[in-house]
Amino acid sequence: MNNTRHRVLTAGAVTVSAALAIVIGVRLSGYGVPVSLLLACCLSCVTTFSSLLFRVLSAWSTTTHRCTRPGCDFSVSLTHAASAENRRWQEIAARHPHRTH
Repeated sequence: MNNTRHRVLTAGAVTVSAALAIVIGVRLSGYGVPVSLLLACCLSCVTTFSSLLFRVLSAWSTTTHRCTRPGCDFSVSLTHAASAENRRWQEIAARHPHRTH
C-alpha cells in the first residue's frame, strides 16, 4: 500500500511539473520564442519543478530520530519505514553509545 502511494505521488509530481512547464511554454510562445529555445526552457522547467517536488516528497516521507542527550549529534533518517522498523530505530537512537571526551 505504501509503495502504491509513493508511485501515485511521484506520478503526480511529474504531472504537475509537466503542466507548469507547458503553461510557461504556451506563454513564451506568444512572444515568438523559437521552438528550440522554447523546448530547452520547457525541459529545464520540468527538471527543476520535478526536482523540487521530489525533494518535498522525500522530506515529507522521511522520519528522523535523534539522540536526546544534549550535545550529541547522533541521528537516524528513515524513508518509507514500517512502524515496527521505525520504532526499532527510535529505540536505537535513544540508547546508542555516547562518545565521551
